[in-house]
Amino acid sequence: MMPPEEESPDGDRDSGLVLLHSPKSGSTRKGCDPFAQTQRSKLQHRRARINQQINKEMRMRAGAENLFRATSNHKVKETVALELSYVNSNLQLLKEELEELNSSMDVYQNDSESISVPMIPLGLKETKELDLLVPLKDFISEHYGEEGVLFEKEIKEFMELRQAMRTPSRNEAGLELLMEYYNQLYFLDSRFFPPTKTLGIFFHWYDSLTGVPSHQRALAFEKGSVLFNLGALHTQIGARQDRASLPGLNQAIDAFQKAAGAFNYLKENFSNAPSLDMSAASLTMLVRLMVAQVQECVFEKITLLRAQNDFLSRLQLAQEAARVEDVYSVVHQTMSQPHVKDYVPFSWTTMVHVKSEHFKALSHYFAAIALCDCPAPSDAELPEQEKAFLQFHVTMPEGPSLSVLLQDPEERRKLGKAHLKKAIMKHEEAMRIHGLCKILRKMDILQEVLSFAHKRSLSKYSEIDHEEDFFETGEAPDIHPKTHQKPEIKSPNFSQVKVTDLFHRLGPLSVFSAKNKWYPARRVHLMRGENGFGFTLRGDSPVLIAGVIPGGCAAEAGLKEGDYIISVNGKDCKWSKHAEVVQLLKSTGKEGVDIGVITLQGSECPKAVDRKAAVMSSGSGMLKSDKENSRKSLMNSKSASTLLVWSKKSKRSKKSTYSGVPFTAVGDNEAMY
Repeated sequence: MMPPEEESPDGDRDSGLVLLHSPKSGSTRKGCDPFAQTQRSKLQHRRARINQQINKEMRMRAGAENLFRATSNHKVKETVALELSYVNSNLQLLKEELEELNSSMDVYQNDSESISVPMIPLGLKETKELDLLVPLKDFISEHYGEEGVLFEKEIKEFMELRQAMRTPSRNEAGLELLMEYYNQLYFLDSRFFPPTKTLGIFFHWYDSLTGVPSHQRALAFEKGSVLFNLGALHTQIGARQDRASLPGLNQAIDAFQKAAGAFNYLKENFSNAPSLDMSAASLTMLVRLMVAQVQECVFEKITLLRAQNDFLSRLQLAQEAARVEDVYSVVHQTMSQPHVKDYVPFSWTTMVHVKSEHFKALSHYFAAIALCDCPAPSDAELPEQEKAFLQFHVTMPEGPSLSVLLQDPEERRKLGKAHLKKAIMKHEEAMRIHGLCKILRKMDILQEVLSFAHKRSLSKYSEIDHEEDFFETGEAPDIHPKTHQKPEIKSPNFSQVKVTDLFHRLGPLSVFSAKNKWYPARRVHLMRGENGFGFTLRGDSPVLIAGVIPGGCAAEAGLKEGDYIISVNGKDCKWSKHAEVVQLLKSTGKEGVDIGVITLQGSECPKAVDRKAAVMSSGSGMLKSDKENSRKSLMNSKSASTLLVWSKKSKRSKKSTYSGVPFTAVGDNEAMY
């Protein structure tokens, strides 16, 4: 794990970290101090302030629009119309300010002296504070029949975790913090969010790019927003890597692939998102953008690894550059779609367009270098070079045969000059597009990269241009895009961070969950008869009364088949194993034993149930959503299920208690007592 502190681009650290200690899981999680004055935190503070102002202006606009529709007074209508004009003007200014923040790519980059084209990172979604103390205490009292005040510590610990999650550090510890909170949401959902009613809790989140507030009562909105921030944090980690070194490039590739995986997982598992940043169109754009940034890093990696200047290596560089141009062209087309065009910052669209033209120019430049700077092949080298060159162009260049072209220096120069001419045109186009965006014009490093590449191509063109050239330079064919490292979309590994259910004391989730209903707990005093207590027990955690002998002691005391034993003589037995409960019962004297039991509603007739449906492990059961079954992701009972749905309909996990199945295990340990 990386150290909890991190260097920020301005030399400060994300210092003053907020500690959160979880005694059950033994983990210490940290969120950045929200008042730490780093460049990244200042940017996030400005984002939060603008979000609040946008929220305020939108409320004012909604009120003014309602009044405008409701009134028939002409003077009032004029006044309201003027107010609406003022509010809309303010909203436009705030939108432009937020767009400038989203375009502040340099803040997230590394402070290395090496010259690298900036990557596009995402800012984190902001959320309001959430007070869960009263709603959860009330639910515990009402649903579980426990004193809500006894669980204040657990509720506060969850709220502290959420507070820390709002400001994750930009490193591995920050990623683990988001993952831990996300995994805890599974337990929160199972414990406190029944499918038939709501707790009245609203989750408020602001759109990452527009600042427009959204709120929903569905916990899925909270899950989705946390996963979006997981992807956004990966983009920030990828952007800050020193891509002049191989380790830095590998880390950047890994980060952008994981960002693509988080956004893709969100797109596949969510529908009808309440905010634009989590809509299918936006997430598709983000996935493609991350894949393009991975491809750009792969090109830089090949450049770093292939220091040799032979013909085949330069052809490979040209095809890698063409591949980068190809994927950035797809991103630019996606950003130009009607549903995305007005949403994405103009600087992003321009940056992607600039990179598309820049890498197309580079592909033609490296093609020219391969032809002009490398010697003609020998007879032994010719077959291999012919094979590579056959797959190099989209259409074969006009002129002599392939063997003549490769072995004749003059023919090589002519084709190289055509490639350079195209490279120079594309460099100039990239610089022209760059000049159209005020925000990009402020990026000195981007200007420097574009200018250097343009001058290098011009210099090479002057070098190979002869005064006696009377031929007209032909049109160079496009270069076939090809990569030696295809980007991989890495889905989030939810089992990576193990967590313990904070509300473990409520009992096993197989029984003590929000979706199950049971009759009020009963206290039964039981005396041992000549033939024992008169019932059979089955299962663990909690132990089930599987059968009651008619006329026996248990039947007379009021015990029923299907009851769960939750306490024996005041000792909590929700998590007790079969043998532990038996031992407690056997140790009772003549005075008898007090047993606390509950009965699930609708589970009074367990014999009618197909026993096969009830065979479930009561120990380390596996939690898998339908989406995860395809990935065969194994998680222990302390890990979180990861199915994401906007609706309140949750899928059952293997550890769920199916309707009419009142026990969690069928084993050989059923016996009469």
